[in-house]
Amino acid sequence: MEPKVIATDSALQLIEKLKRKYGPLMFHQSGGCCDGSSPMCYPAGELLIGDHDVFLGEIGGCPFYMAKAQYEYWKHTQLIIDVVPGRGGMFSLEGAEGVRFLTRSKVCDTFE
Repeated sequence: MEPKVIATDSALQLIEKLKRKYGPLMFHQSGGCCDGSSPMCYPAGELLIGDHDVFLGEIGGCPFYMAKAQYEYWKHTQLIIDVVPGRGGMFSLEGAEGVRFLTRSKVCDTFE
């Protein structure tokens, strides 16, 4: 079975840079009001994960979670985390780098 979340080479390079700067990291995609459905990068443990979150896998050795309600919309897709120029979520660590993480997706009929 294909992984539910993967990252492009450019995203993996940025993750490594952020890990050197901030230490262990984690990702969460909520679909919340402030940053839409942008993948958010935090220092590991900064965001409390609970029963309302789904663990999708790891990218660059960092756990990636999604809000359960959001997952219901995305459960038939593989998430592809990429990096694009511009300002992203104000709480996400990559913002100071002048780039932002972006989720692309492809439908996978092998998923639930």
